[in-house]
Amino acid sequence: MVLSRFWSFIIAGSILYILILLATGRTYTIGNVVNGKQNDPIVLAEFRAQDLQLRDSALFAQITASKPGGFQQGDSLYMLSDNGIVQLSTGKQASDGIFITCRNTILDLWLPLIGYLTFFCGLLHLLGDSHALNKLAKFLTPIFVKIFPELPKGHEAYGFMTMNFAANFLGLDNAATPFGLKAMESMQEVNENKARASNSQIMFLCLHAAGLTLIPTSIIGYRAAQNASNPADIMLPCIITSFVGTIAALIFVSIRQRINLLNWAVVLLIAGVSAMIGLLLFYITRLGGIEKIHFTGNLSNGVLLFIILLIVAYSLFHEKIFKQNQTNIFDSFVTGAKDGFTTGVRVLPYMIAMLVALSIFRNSGLMNIVMSGITALMNLFNVDPQITNAIPVALMRPFSAGGSRGFMLDAMKTFGPDSFTGQLSCLFQGAAETTFYVIALYFGSVNVKETRYTLGVMLLVDFVCVLTAILVCKLYF
Repeated sequence: MVLSRFWSFIIAGSILYILILLATGRTYTIGNVVNGKQNDPIVLAEFRAQDLQLRDSALFAQITASKPGGFQQGDSLYMLSDNGIVQLSTGKQASDGIFITCRNTILDLWLPLIGYLTFFCGLLHLLGDSHALNKLAKFLTPIFVKIFPELPKGHEAYGFMTMNFAANFLGLDNAATPFGLKAMESMQEVNENKARASNSQIMFLCLHAAGLTLIPTSIIGYRAAQNASNPADIMLPCIITSFVGTIAALIFVSIRQRINLLNWAVVLLIAGVSAMIGLLLFYITRLGGIEKIHFTGNLSNGVLLFIILLIVAYSLFHEKIFKQNQTNIFDSFVTGAKDGFTTGVRVLPYMIAMLVALSIFRNSGLMNIVMSGITALMNLFNVDPQITNAIPVALMRPFSAGGSRGFMLDAMKTFGPDSFTGQLSCLFQGAAETTFYVIALYFGSVNVKETRYTLGVMLLVDFVCVLTAILVCKLYF
């Protein structure tokens, strides 16, 4: 219900605001909201060439001489078209328009997702047919049953969730998504109310969104591209922040679901993860800059390849199980791959619905108004300007990964990748999740309409990550 109202309000409010701007003459055209591309100049006015020539002959001469690239005067860009119309533009469009967003969602997000789902769901089907998933689930039951008390003991969802958490832990987002969607589908099978999110689904999604990450591969890459002196220096702060966010998600959801976390299984799990992170950090921090990037890259990709090898090798070793079921390893993989493709088709409408709504919200200007208001409020309380300059990344992150990435890159370009603002922006980007998109994608994949308190908890976890990131950056850098 909350997500539905949010979606409805941002579309209705954004379109109403756009129409008010048009009616009051505060915007010249609204075509960019429908057809425009991100970073295109925003048209402020249009003139007939002869009228402009009569009014300002010197400016017209400069515009004519600069054709076809246009004449830049401060923040203003004058473009002379072949039909004798001069366009005055300024600034950049915040996001792709509706039609471009629909197209790019399919080409840039959905089609790659289909590929990931097809391959990894094929591997997961091998795990199921070889009975490896059942064994993994039984092994994890003593721990998971304390966190997911409503799931039956030894349920296959335990295995899917483990794979998802492991992929997130290694910064393998593309691999984590198929595992997560299969976990949601598996939990939906034992969900008594199919239209309402179960406690187990909420717990899993909140833990997934907290995104405990050991190797923030993409953030390190962006910092290296911006010529940071030590691109991998963000690793330790990112690990600490995401770990705190994960613990916060576990506590918040447990309070709502009245789960007692003070038991040996959960305490042992948290202690074990903490010890593993500590040992890896101890080793990684002893490496040099290039060695650190090389090791972390090979670790994440190497573990993924090892998992694939392990699944195929286990299937080969237990090939007789496939024969007993009158199939073989390859046919089993193909069957699972078909299921992955079906899942991908099912989630497309939810992706389109959410991303188009956020496109309208950003292009209307309401997003900037909200951000400006929060920034002004922070300035009122004398918040450090270095923190304020990074806040747009934190505010945009729950809505759009691409938008927050743009703010992060802009912060590094403007203030420097090694500045406090640049480092904090990277931490905001790496230790949070695209909350609204994740909810729409995962619950949409199982046709859950009532998400209950999921959104509230996930936004609260995002807030905890923001506060933690600021504190960690202050202490670490």
